[in-house]
Amino acid sequence: MPTLQSPLTRKLLAFVVLSETDLATLTRFDRRRRSFMSGHEMIHEGQAKASAFILSEGWACSYKLLPDGERQIVDFQIPGDFLGLRSILFRTADHSVEAVTRIEATEVLATDILDAFAQAPRLAAAVLWAASRDEAMVVEHLVNLGRRSAEERMAHFLLEMGARLALVGLGDRTGFDCPLTQYHLADALGLSAVHVNRVLRQLREEGLVTFRNGRVVFDDFKGLTAVASFDTAYLDQEGPLLR
Repeated sequence: MPTLQSPLTRKLLAFVVLSETDLATLTRFDRRRRSFMSGHEMIHEGQAKASAFILSEGWACSYKLLPDGERQIVDFQIPGDFLGLRSILFRTADHSVEAVTRIEATEVLATDILDAFAQAPRLAAAVLWAASRDEAMVVEHLVNLGRRSAEERMAHFLLEMGARLALVGLGDRTGFDCPLTQYHLADALGLSAVHVNRVLRQLREEGLVTFRNGRVVFDDFKGLTAVASFDTAYLDQEGPLLR
């Protein structure tokens, strides 16, 4: 049985209380565990019959490449997240996925998902919740790019990552370990690396947050939340809805 402390289990428990059948089904998801080095492209846009993955350790990112070579990072994935779930349902993958750090991930095929849905309906509902939550985050990211100032974007992004990591036991209100570079942040937030540096310095000088040496520290959590107008409702992780 997978431990109740595994990232995916902890994440799904925010929506549903898992039964023994659900846990047994999750165990079968773990049969094809693989390791990938930083920078490895796990899924590329346009790939046919791509696999999906469940991230167990490390960080990844999903992105789109423009014709001129510019990259827009759509989201970052952390332990407990699915990578490329749409890729096993669509004819071709609609985005690329790359390992940000060295990662451990379980390969998931379409048959695994369909069998799980047939055998464990409550687990199927939890996976649908996770996919819907990812969509809700993409909506917030769109608002970030279109309407929030650079300072608000950065504050909102760091608070969202902190909340997501806290759900799987990898962060709290004091902060979290973060392997992202200023170039990652620039590609995710629609800013230049120079602008990212300037915004982080401004937030640090205002006593709100410090991002240094791979660690994000919330110096004034309430103040940062006010800057971003951050509301966790869209993350829907206050406790299980289905028992």
